[in-house]
This record gives sequence, structure tokens and C-alpha cells, in this order.
Amino acid sequence: MRVMGSETEYGIHAPSAPGANATMMSARVIQAYAQITRQKTAGGAETRWDYTDEEPLHDARGWTLERSQADPSQLTDQPPVLDAEAVALAYGRQDLEADGQDETGSLLMNMVLGNGARLYVDHAHPEYSSPEVTNPRAAVTWDAAGDLVALGAVRKLASDPELPPINLYKNNTDNKSVSYGSHENYLMPRSVPFGDIVRGLTPFFVTRQVICGAGRVGLGQDGSRPGYQISQRADFFEAEVGLETTIRRPIINTRDEPHATADKYRRLHVIIGDANLSQVSNYLKFGTTAMVLSLIEAGQAPRIEVHEPVAALQDVSHDTSLSGTLRLLDGRRVTALDIQWMYYEAAAKLALETGVSDAHSGDGHTREVLERWELVLTQLGSDPSAAASSVEWIAKRALLDGYRNRDNLEWGDARLGLVDLQWSDIRPEKGLYYRMLARERMQRLVDDAAIARAVVEPPSDTRAYFRGKCVSTFGKQVVGASWDSVIFDVPGIGKLQRVPTREPLRGTESLTGELFRKHDTAAAFLGELLGPPPGPKA
Repeated sequence: MRVMGSETEYGIHAPSAPGANATMMSARVIQAYAQITRQKTAGGAETRWDYTDEEPLHDARGWTLERSQADPSQLTDQPPVLDAEAVALAYGRQDLEADGQDETGSLLMNMVLGNGARLYVDHAHPEYSSPEVTNPRAAVTWDAAGDLVALGAVRKLASDPELPPINLYKNNTDNKSVSYGSHENYLMPRSVPFGDIVRGLTPFFVTRQVICGAGRVGLGQDGSRPGYQISQRADFFEAEVGLETTIRRPIINTRDEPHATADKYRRLHVIIGDANLSQVSNYLKFGTTAMVLSLIEAGQAPRIEVHEPVAALQDVSHDTSLSGTLRLLDGRRVTALDIQWMYYEAAAKLALETGVSDAHSGDGHTREVLERWELVLTQLGSDPSAAASSVEWIAKRALLDGYRNRDNLEWGDARLGLVDLQWSDIRPEKGLYYRMLARERMQRLVDDAAIARAVVEPPSDTRAYFRGKCVSTFGKQVVGASWDSVIFDVPGIGKLQRVPTREPLRGTESLTGELFRKHDTAAAFLGELLGPPPGPKA
């Protein structure tokens, strides 16, 4: 069991309003979903994010970056500000619905959902941060729920004839030198030296894209060089290790913001992954990474050092034949698949030694990840086309090759770029991935009913259950929430009640579910949870 989660920034475009400000459009997306949920709080709007414990400038290498030296994009510990009047002018409207505004008239930029997730504007993109889960299948489920949340907002906006339609894309670049993130988060023991994490993860991250890359038309940050590559993100990385996420992007991110008991846990913030629609690619991304972290914690990660990892990362992405070799510091030359096999074999060995891969004594997830990892590596090494129903970059390339062969297109043809974009459209009737899924040309791990439930229900086995249920059950009294706290404002109590949630595996349904079922008022709920509050001041 490992606590994990995803963050997805969606590409955003308003075809009929090409000059519209992306931040303003993103705020409209959040507002639209707020109108759907109507999760009212004591402040009269949806549950706000609590920034109290945000610490984005702490570095895992042992220091804190001065705010004066930080890029503005790193200051995620303060709420974005966008005046509603400016948004109205941008869209030619003065009658913005009160349902999407707070008591000051400002447009919603940030909200906590009843499934325990966060929906907000981040760097001019709408972002969905999933609730914490404990296994890769759940990670796929609540990540896909974010796509349905985004789709709900798109549908809501499209229903208003006075607003320009907004399209959202689950991809990572506009092919105009801009990249936006699809991040992962994994909880680790604080006791693991960060140097061990860097050494153990770098070769894995350089080569992981062969099993979970989303594929991209165009080479280089602006996509101007013709070709097709494995990863959407690889060309945007410029450093091996660093604190930044939007500039000088590093393979290993050092942000030390645990969102949990700080002396016990480390949250590994992974920024190098692609945004996956393929459920199998997403599953392998989370599952294999969790296994490699277990190898690092056990001191059994393969001892591999890649020469010039950033260049190697991009070489791997550009080599769709999977035949190119990487130079290791010990003089060996190996392929990306060779390195993945080294990690697979080490993970299988550890699972056998600890018994977690056993069908009877294990958790089930380890065994399935190992089986799928082995199968995909075997397919990629012998007949990559056999992986077209599971590995996203292979599936997309097969689709593009169909267009190329039919219309005799070169890789530099702009029509192929449009196909690439349409692959990631979150609207099922438009998105090419969803068309292939409907035709059973892409494998499913989670059915539509489970994903739909995850839109409104939190995971049951982490603190996300407590957060989500507080919002959906007592939303009118919840004035703020974050990963590690929920804040109540209950009439008759003289001060705000902050409930800390620093232990990610507490606040679960087994520990708090009966309290939610038992009480229908926040006052009674908190009375049993925290004890009698102090009386109001005289």
C-alpha cells in the first residue's frame, strides 16, 4: 500500500474567441463546475482551498528558496486573484451568475470537491488534483474522474449561448513552445535519503516513457521539426534535479511539501510524466513507479548511472524504434528496454522475497502490475504493434500511420498535428481516444460506472474520505479545506474549528464513516469528533 495521487492541467482553447485570456477561460471552467455542484459553505460559495500549510519553496536538499529569488509560478501558497468584472469584459458580459462568485464578487478560482479532489486555476490552466488513493487502479479511477469533472464544466459552458464554447484537452503541449503538467505524488518515509531517491529514480524516469508515453507529433519544444516521438513532455526538460516545475524543468523535482506529518513523511512530486488517457499506460505509470520507490526504500534499486540523463531522456523519446542505446557511466551501452527490464527484474525479486506478489498472501496489485509490466516490455521488444491496445504512444502512432498511408502524408503535415490534438479532446463524441475505446481498440481496467461514482464519492481508505464527506455532507459550514485540514464555521461557536488531517491513512470510512451516518448537523458531528466546544464569549 502506498498513498499516491495525480494532478492534471488541461489544455484549454476557445475556437470562437482566439484572443481570450487563458486564465480567465480557466476561471470560467471552475465557475461552471461550481454551478453544477452547488456545494454551499458558510461563506455563500463553494468550499475554498486553505493555503495555511502550503510551503512550495522548501527544497528536499535541505534549504528553502527565498521568495525574492523564486519564479512567480513557484508561489503556489497564495490564491490566484482574478476580478470578475475583468472576466465579464473579456467575454462581453456583465451578468455573471452569483452561483460562481464569492461574497466579494470575485470569480471562483479554487474549490474542494465532494470526492476529496481539488479543482482550481493553475498557471492559466484548469487543474484537477485527485484525492489520495492507495493503489494504482484507484489512481486510474480517480484520475479519470477528473476528466468527467472537466467534461461536466465544458458541457455547462456549451449550454450558455452567450458564452464562447471552451474545449479542454488532456495533453501536455500546445506545440508552440508551451508545456503544462501532468504530475504524480507518492508518499515516502522521510528517513529515505534524498540522494538515494535521485540515484534510484533517474534511470527509471529516463526510460519509463516507453511504457507510458502519450505520444506526440513534432520534435523540439515548439514541435517545428517533423517527426513523431514517444513522450509529450521529454523535450521540455532541462535539468537533472531542481525545485522548479515550469522553468528549467528537472527530471527529479525537489519540492519538499509533504502535506502530512513532516518528520515522518516525504511527498515525492513527480513532474516528468505525460497525461494519459490510456488506462493501462496510466496504471503502469503509477504501479511501476510505486514499485521502484519500494526498491529504493529497501536498498535494492538497480545500480545504473546514465550519462547525461537529460539528453538521454530526449533521445529515448525520439527513438520510436526502441533500438537506440544509452551510454552508462560504467561504459556499457544499453537500450531503454534493457533498463526497464533491470527494474522489472529487481521489483519481481523484491516482491518474491517479501511475499507481496503471492496470489494468496499479497495485495493483488503488485502481482497485476508485474504481470502487465512484463507483458508490455515483452511486446515492445518483439512486436510493438501488439501493445497498441494498451500503450498510448503505440496506439496513437498506429492511428496516425493510418492517416499517413491513406493520404500520403509526411510527418510535417499540419493535419497530423490536428489528429494528435483531437486524440486528447475530453469530449467523447470528438476525442479520438474515446472513439477507439468505444470500439474496444483500447483496453479498459475500470468501467464507466466506477469512474462516474468516483466523480462524487471519495476513496474510502485515505483521509480523502473525511475531506470529501465533510464537503458533501456539511458544505454550508465548511469554509476551507486542504490536504491536511478541514475548517468549519458553525453557528453558535465563537471561533473557526480546524480539524487537522495530517495522517493520510486516517479519516477513512472505517474510522469516521459511522460519524457521518450518525449526525446530520456539523455541530453534532464536531461535538463527538472533537468534544464539546467552548461556549460563546459573553
